[in-house]
Amino acid sequence: MAAYVYLVIAVAFETIGTSALQASQQFTRFWPSVLVVVGYALAFYFLALVLRSIPVGVAYALWSGLGILFIALIGLVVFGQKLDLAALLGMGLIVAGIAVIQLFSGTVTH
Repeated sequence: MAAYVYLVIAVAFETIGTSALQASQQFTRFWPSVLVVVGYALAFYFLALVLRSIPVGVAYALWSGLGILFIALIGLVVFGQKLDLAALLGMGLIVAGIAVIQLFSGTVTH
């Protein structure tokens, strides 16, 4: 159970880092650039803790899939970036893949 808490924390920091990457304007703004480095460092630290109990392929699929969804929402709300139908369908497939892994995979600890 702790692995999933760490995974959520890793995704949160990855989302913060990626959002700050957009705000840093290609590392030309100091504080958003600092937030990128700190966010990614903490994201990878917590991802490393997750890997103690979840296989790397499954952990990375969950981490990146959830990160994609959160970044898409932040892109829409904060940066006004709209997604077309194909992008929404693709993200729906990502969510479906995460659900399949969580519900049916024997490699994931439940």
